[in-house]
Parts: sequence; structure tokens; C-alpha cells
Amino acid sequence: MEGFDDAGIFYSDSFQAEGQTDGNQIDRVHVKSKFKEFIRQFHEGNFSYRYRDQLKRQYNLRQFYLEVQLDDVTSFDEQLAENLAKMPAEYLPLFEEAAKDVADEVTRPRPDGEDDVEDIQVTLCSGSSACGLRELKSDQMSRLVKIPGIVISSSGVKSKATRLAIQCRGCSNVLSNIHVRPGLEGYALPRKCNSELPGRPKCPVDPYFIMPDKCRCVDFQILKLQEAPEDVPNGEMPRHMTLYCDRYLCDRVVPGNRVTVIGIYSIKKMSKPSKNPREKVNVGIRQPYFRVVGIQVETEGAGHATQATLTPTEEEEFRRLAASPNIYERLAKSVAPSIYGSLDIKKAIACLLFGGSRKRLPDGLTRRGDINLLLLGDPGTAKSQLLKFVERCSPIGVYTSGKGSSAAGLTASVNRDPQTRNFVMEGGAMVLADGGVVCIDEFDKMRQDDRVAIHEAMEQQTISIAKAGITTTLNSRCSVLAAANSVFGRWDDTKGEENIDFMPTILSRFDMIFIVKDEHDENRDMTLAKHVMNVHLNAVQTLDETPEGEIPLNTLKKFISFVRSKCGPRLSPESAEKLKNRYVLMRNDAGEYERETGKRVSIPITVRQLEAIIRIAESQAKMRLTAFTTEADVDEALRLFQVSTLDAATSGSLAGAEGFTTQEDQELISRIEKQIKRRFVIGSQVSEHAMIQDFARQKYPERAVQKVLALMLRRGEIQHRMQRKLLYRVK
Repeated sequence: MEGFDDAGIFYSDSFQAEGQTDGNQIDRVHVKSKFKEFIRQFHEGNFSYRYRDQLKRQYNLRQFYLEVQLDDVTSFDEQLAENLAKMPAEYLPLFEEAAKDVADEVTRPRPDGEDDVEDIQVTLCSGSSACGLRELKSDQMSRLVKIPGIVISSSGVKSKATRLAIQCRGCSNVLSNIHVRPGLEGYALPRKCNSELPGRPKCPVDPYFIMPDKCRCVDFQILKLQEAPEDVPNGEMPRHMTLYCDRYLCDRVVPGNRVTVIGIYSIKKMSKPSKNPREKVNVGIRQPYFRVVGIQVETEGAGHATQATLTPTEEEEFRRLAASPNIYERLAKSVAPSIYGSLDIKKAIACLLFGGSRKRLPDGLTRRGDINLLLLGDPGTAKSQLLKFVERCSPIGVYTSGKGSSAAGLTASVNRDPQTRNFVMEGGAMVLADGGVVCIDEFDKMRQDDRVAIHEAMEQQTISIAKAGITTTLNSRCSVLAAANSVFGRWDDTKGEENIDFMPTILSRFDMIFIVKDEHDENRDMTLAKHVMNVHLNAVQTLDETPEGEIPLNTLKKFISFVRSKCGPRLSPESAEKLKNRYVLMRNDAGEYERETGKRVSIPITVRQLEAIIRIAESQAKMRLTAFTTEADVDEALRLFQVSTLDAATSGSLAGAEGFTTQEDQELISRIEKQIKRRFVIGSQVSEHAMIQDFARQKYPERAVQKVLALMLRRGEIQHRMQRKLLYRVK
């Protein structure tokens, strides 16, 4: 055990279970010949020798790797596959040596008279079910394991020596071709020189140094894998795993990719031993990591993985479901069925879940197909419940709250790795939700700077990072479903222009904006109360029973992922003509509204809104699995847009919010704010009533003073004390 406590990283196979075959006792010649036989002779019944042909093709393309399906090894030799899974650290190098020998055979004669054969990397893939990060136990150590997750950070590509050459400083003796074990494992240089010559001075302690020009190296990269959000139990923190990738597995993924990796569950030393000799160090504790031997990237998000598990019977059932005449209404009823009413909002959410068609234009630009939706209004109107349902229903769903989310948490951050001290990039909520929906609750409680950070992610669906020497772009192809309250807690019709505080830049990026009011209506209240009573009385029964016409949650989730992967509809010529005429009319109506009222429309009708209507129409065609939209789809898309965004924009509810007032109003508000800050020093208290009366004596409108105080309250510059009678200046 000498040298075991030296600084460095040691390989997991030093701790072998009792009865496990030692690597030296393996019949290496026999195993290698078996792997050669597999590569040469495996075929699929039609005498198409898959791996032999693949090896020759890849070698001629100067790509020196071979991707092997584990199920094929099992069908060829079950015992060989079992040993490969149980002792991959011993069997995989033999597999690669066999691949190198076969490559030498099948590529002769090689061009340019090459005599040396390049090393071949064997990567594995498997159709077996994956093991969750929480299910990894000590009995799987040093075995082949398959785990799913999301890559949240990646290091740069570095070099690791596989064979070392070292030289003694004293006698210049060279030791070459020293083998270094793969993975996160180092090599401890000898403390003494073993070739001291007579008559020469004695070599010092630690005489050896590495000769970099005579070492053989391979590329490697460190990734950080996190559990998928849907696999994390409620109240638990997501778990992480360090991944080690080398050679052709480097640069396969970027942060935000959902992957399934197969590799060797290994361990490394946790940290350097303490310099204090009195402090006890438990040398038996090691930190796990994963030496990757195969990566499968889910390019289409979680929907791609769900699609792979569908049976032909389920596909046929989904096609029949899409062909049913009332599929649109059934899907709307299946969205949060325990919530009463709000049918238009549920139809809009159904359109959001399916989305439109993403388009790549001939000049390389893209047009997003994902629909963004904002729910704005009173508390107690089930906005958060709708968001929670969408998170469960979407193939990929990430839920976050506006107050607890920063700009870096939503987009991406650049952090320093504590071990290597290098900068690494970690994706945020919108990167992890790539291919799905990100639900942002309490959207109005976010800081203005944080809301600005998601502008690019909402429209261009990319996140650009330029920090600490890292300049890159991440994908965030997700829909945004946001919920917000009004400024005064409840919607106040008498202060319609002051109810919200969103800039037009963020509002124009939402395809639909619904104002949800808690209106008093005796008949509606009675029906709602009965519905709530029924939900609570029949809570146990509804777990197993689905009301007629509704689609069960699991079926709906699979149906959404199936449709998103199979269908990408386009506008039909008739629909395009109708939409063009209606767009011109909407622009004219908006212009007339501005001329009559003297106010600007809070959400201007631009090409961005036209594209929103196109996406809504395409999503309805996608529900039916049709290739083109109909005029009925355009009519329904226009109706949804009318009852949401257009009504909100032209009713005056959003007019006059920050950024929409006239120039004179802005100047007045700015003047009042400067005077308040001049008179009201930080740390002092003043009566709100006295301040309003003081400004009223100077002929300032009371309403404008109240608006300035409300703005300063939202920005956290002042706080209320003693039931709104006193104001306290914070900053």
C-alpha cells in the first residue's frame, strides 16, 4: 500500500470485490480472438457485415472509432457480453486492440504506404433501460452502467498522457513507454532512480521529470451531468455526476443537451491529503465519477425519447385521436380539468403545448415555432395551477418563480471550477427547457434587468454569452408561459393605465396576453363553488376515473411528443390570403384607435403579431396531424388573438403603463421623482398623505404623485411603514 496516500487520482479497480477475477488472470489471447471474430463475422442475416464494413468506411474517412451495439455482442456471444458489462476496464482495451488488428486487415493496401495502423476507439451503445442517478450504488462500481440526464456544464478539451517518457536529472536515464491508466487517474513518479551507475554521484530524491515531446496523449473533456427535472422527487435537490470523455467523445454535447451516457462507474480521490500530520485522513473514501464509453444525444428533446418507446398500437391510436372531429375541444378540456372555466385560456395553452413550425430560411436565419403566453391579472384565478399543470404535461417542463430567479439562473452563467480554477459554463432554466416549456410564475416580481436578459431567448431562441473569455451561443428553443399580478395586487379598473409595469419590448414578444379578472357574478360564483366542492369531495375517485371527453395526463403527454416529432404544418395559399387581408385591417383599426383616442396602442400590431397568429394556426393543424392549415384554423387563431392581445391592447388596460405614456406625462413624472428624492433623504420617514398634500399645493396632479410613489415602491426604493401611513426611504 506504499504510496497510496500520495496526491493524485487512483483507479477504481484497485478495490476489487472478493471473488472477482483479477485482470491478469483473463485469457487475453482468447478474449481478443473472440472480439476479432465478432467484428469480422457478425451480420444481420443478409450477409451485410455491419462492423467490418463500418470499420473500413470510418478508417478511410480518417475517423478512427467503431460504434458497437451491446445487443449485437449479446446475440453473438452471451458470455462475452456479460464479461464486458461486468469488467469493462479489462475487456474494453482488448476490444480496441482487436478492432485495430481487424482495421489493419481490411484497409490493406493503404495509400501513401502507411505501415502503422492508427488506434481505434470502441464506443458502445445499448437499448437496455437506463439507471437513474439515484439508483447508482456501490455494487455497480467498475461495471458498465447507462444513465440519463442533462449536461449543465462542460470544460475545454485538454490533453492526457496515455504513455509517458521520464528522464532522471542525475544520470540522464530515460524510462519510456510507461502506461497510464485511463480515466481521471494520474501517475506517481518514482521517488528514486533505479539505474545508479558505479562511480557516479548518487541521484537525488525525486529525480525524474516528464519529457513532453516523447509522450503519447489523447484529448479529454470533463462534463457535468444533472438529473432531468422530471426525475427529481419533490423537495429534493437534483443530483450531479462528473463525466470523463476522451478522444472522439469530446465536443459531442453542449450545456443544455439531454443525453443518455453509457460508461464505467469509477471512483477518484476526493482531495489532497491534509498537510497536518496529526489530522486523520480516511483513505478509504473516494468520490465517484463516470468514464464515458458512449453518448446518445436526444436532438429533439424529451419528445424524441418518448417517441422511441411508442408501440405501433399506440401510434395507430394517436392517429385515430388526431383524426377525431372535436380534437381541439377535447384537448382544451383536458388542460387542467380540475379548474373551472377559462376555456379560451385553456385553448391557448393547448396551442402552446403543441407549438407551430420552426422554419429555417434560405439565408440561414430561423423563425421560431414556439408560442409564448402571458397570464396577467388577479390572485386566486388559478394562474399558478395552470403553470404547474403545463410543467407536468409538457414532455420537457421547467417551473421557476420570478422572485427567486436571476438573469443567470434563467439563461446561463459562467463560473470558476473549484478544482481546475478554469471557467466553465452552466446552462439555466431556459437552456434546460430546450425543446419544451419554461413556466415563470410571479413574472412581475422579477427585476427589470433580469426580464431584459430573456429578450433574446424569447424571440431568437438563443442565449449569447461573452464573459471571462468565453464567447458562445446556446440554444433555448422553448415556449415561455408566464403569470403576473397587477401592480396593486388586484386589477383596478379605475386605474387601468397603471395596473401593470411591463416595457413594450417584453410585451411584444408574447404571442397572446390574457387579462384574468376575478369578477363578481352570483350565477358564476355559485357554479364555481359547486365545482370546487365536487373536486374536494371526489378527490380520491378522480385519481382513477377520467371524465368523458377528456384525455388522461399520461396519454396527453405522449400524444404531444408524438405530434411534435411527426408534424410540421405550413400555411395553405387560401389561409395566407385571408390572413394577409385581416392583418391589413387590424393595422388600419389600430391606426384609427390612435387617432380617435390620442393614445398609442400599447402593443403595436406589427409583423411580430402576424407571425404569432401564423404559429397559433399551425398549432391547430398540428393537433390534427395535417400538413396544411385551413381557413377555419386562421379564423380560430384570429379569434384567440382578438380575445387576448387585441382586447388587452385596445381596452386601455395596458395603455399608459410605463413606456406607453405621452412625452408630457413622462416629463412630469420624472420631475416629481427628482423632487421627491431631493426632499426625502435615505433613512428618513415621511407621511404619504403629507407628501401628496405638499405636491398638491404646488399644483401637481395627485394621480401623478401616486404613480411615482407606486413606481418607487416596486423598485424597492421606499417601503411602507405602519399600514401605509408612513413611507421609509431605503435607497
